[in-house]
Amino acid sequence: MAIQILTDSAADLPQAVTDEYGVDVASLHVYCNDEEYLDGKTLQSLQMLEQMRQGNVFKTSQVDPASFLERFEQYAKQGDSCLYIGFSSGLSATYQSAILAKTEIQQTYPEFELHTIDTQCASLGEGLVVYMAAKLAKEGKTLPELVDAVEFYANHMQHIFTVDDLEYLLRGGRVSRASAFVGGILNIKPVLTVVEGKLVPLEKVRGRNKVFRRMVELMGERGSDLAEQTIAISHGDDLEGAHKLMTMIKETHGCSDFIINPIGCAIGAHAGPGTLAVFFLDEKL
Repeated sequence: MAIQILTDSAADLPQAVTDEYGVDVASLHVYCNDEEYLDGKTLQSLQMLEQMRQGNVFKTSQVDPASFLERFEQYAKQGDSCLYIGFSSGLSATYQSAILAKTEIQQTYPEFELHTIDTQCASLGEGLVVYMAAKLAKEGKTLPELVDAVEFYANHMQHIFTVDDLEYLLRGGRVSRASAFVGGILNIKPVLTVVEGKLVPLEKVRGRNKVFRRMVELMGERGSDLAEQTIAISHGDDLEGAHKLMTMIKETHGCSDFIINPIGCAIGAHAGPGTLAVFFLDEKL
């Protein structure tokens, strides 16, 4: 009996990683001008971000319960167990869709072993949790061991990110206008984090170079044994900025193992072009 790891497209993992470890990915839905797309399948994020620069507005919705149910039924028929590692329930109803499908599948297949975990993480914060779990699964860890590890990683995952234009987050209802930082005019860049699964403004920094330095400083303040970790960086079609941030992290914290990937459509529709984010653990297992 195999253990199938399932996640969703908000995890923003590179295709090469999901392919290598056999991770199944359920796509969130993306909408623009009455057209419906599947994140990462019928619409790629770099294509979407370019359209956003041209003024197009994209909206997203959760993975539907039917998509989860189809996958769960497939795993159950194969005699596999499943660990779903999900997008924060504070940012999407995707996790609730998985729970609805779980309830239904276990009525038909009561012996099907299925665990669902709300990571309260987003983008490559969620993706790093999935990646580390997939590595452990490949090493032969049992399902209970994987569940314990995922819960630990999710509870200790740090998110530090900045957006080029906070208006995208405001438009999508991901931050309130009352708590948002005023930016553009003074070239003020917000630094945000995730607390209990929700986006929280952390600081405001004037100028792009200073916000990079502050993100690296915050890693030192919040991280633990950074040089021994895999550090993840996601970006909104800004590979140059991602590489610059990586170089600064290497020089400051001695890190050498990185995953860099564009934000997917599910995240990019709300964060917008120019987003940069770094993810790491504040404690090692």
